[in-house]
Amino acid sequence: MDITLLGTGSPLPDPRRGGPATLVRTSGHNILVDAGRAVVMRLAAAGTLPVMLNAVLVTHLHSDHLTDLNDVITTHWVMSQQPTTLTIYGPPRTAEVVRATLAALAPDISYRLAHHLDTLTWEPRVEVVEVAPGDRFSIGPVQVSVGATNHRPVEPTVAYRLEDDTTSVVLGGDGVPCAELDELCRGANAYVQTVLRDDLVKLIPNKRFLDILDYHSTVEQAAQTAQRAGVNTLILTHYVPPIQPGQEDEWRSIAARHFSGEIVLGDDLTTTSI
Repeated sequence: MDITLLGTGSPLPDPRRGGPATLVRTSGHNILVDAGRAVVMRLAAAGTLPVMLNAVLVTHLHSDHLTDLNDVITTHWVMSQQPTTLTIYGPPRTAEVVRATLAALAPDISYRLAHHLDTLTWEPRVEVVEVAPGDRFSIGPVQVSVGATNHRPVEPTVAYRLEDDTTSVVLGGDGVPCAELDELCRGANAYVQTVLRDDLVKLIPNKRFLDILDYHSTVEQAAQTAQRAGVNTLILTHYVPPIQPGQEDEWRSIAARHFSGEIVLGDDLTTTSI
């Protein structure tokens, strides 16, 4: 199982980091989790085009996790050589978001259908499956479990546990620690969590920015979740503020005070094999 951090950024624009997105490749299947800015470019850099995706999983409906879902849908459609369905799993209201996205794409869809009369005769085929904590489903041989997270007032929000025959990874999305996330992570080979540095955030005297402190995990909290759950590898992403070159060891050492396993962080396209 390969886990690639396609985008390690946040809502704050960063020329070096795309928006939140993670690619899981296992058992011949490609599963995209969230679709932040530049996700299709990062997918291409990782050698996996949208047409090669078996599913998209959405953790929650904050715009930074969805801003380029339209690009995933469009590129999947125009690169398909025959009618092919893109399946998107997400919490309630995901279908509403996808309908609105397709409505916004309606002019483009009509132009392409008019231009390619003999080779593109179908509109984008998108199936949305809305999920809730406790749900289980399969993407080919990959078993997926859905768990609750705490990102209030954003709700519902979910995390996903992906398992093949021998390995498992939990994609935590945004949120603060909670018992449900602990349980979903229990015994996982890897746990991917979005994080912030509260000590650095507090240096910025902006009320709106400071508000993020009450619904995102700190580096310490993510490490503590991983330790409680007995996870082997903690993978950090969605860095707020962005990790600057040369700061990686500082962030890693903060996590290491609370977690005894392997700690992974880095730039976009950082890949971990488990």
